[in-house]
Amino acid sequence: MKPEIIVSTRDLERLEALLSKPPTRNRSDLDGLRAELERATVLDDEEMPNDVISMNSRARFREEMSGREYDLTLAWPHDAGSGDGTVSIFSPAGSALLGLSVGQIIDWHTPDGHAIQLKVLAVQPGA
Repeated sequence: MKPEIIVSTRDLERLEALLSKPPTRNRSDLDGLRAELERATVLDDEEMPNDVISMNSRARFREEMSGREYDLTLAWPHDAGSGDGTVSIFSPAGSALLGLSVGQIIDWHTPDGHAIQLKVLAVQPGA
């Protein structure tokens, strides 16, 4: 079961605009993001809780099995770089993070195919 997610109106509008442009409109690899946006609770920007992952948020996670902790920033596709702690919203990992709040746990599939559970420990809202 997927956890409930919250998305701001600003993020929703920008993401829907990106998804409707010709380069991304027919990309089936973005269907997961589309599905997440459809099921999200949408709040006005000023109503967004500070503990929810939105675009440009930096979040601390703990891998439940190993206890390993790390930080990730949810980035727009043009801002995401490999190895710098950013994850693109257009990646499966990025779309899974959008809208999660502190305390929630998600099932995550690593690039090498392993299933792990991540718990959101802290969120620093983005700009």
